[in-house]
Amino acid sequence: MSSPKLLKLSEVLAELDMSRAAFYRMRARGLGPRVVKLPNHQIRVRRADLDAWLADQEEQLAA
Repeated sequence: MSSPKLLKLSEVLAELDMSRAAFYRMRARGLGPRVVKLPNHQIRVRRADLDAWLADQEEQLAA
């Protein structure tokens, strides 16, 4: 069984077309996708978590 795909922050920012500062502000408000903190203090986002978060954002906009 393969491990889940972990995206680097730069990959997430490129996909969302968002600045690093905007991403951290969104996270501070509890509105961003779930992240994984690595022992070296970097963060990663699971592909499945990002996809689920994006789907949730689309549903909220449609409502």
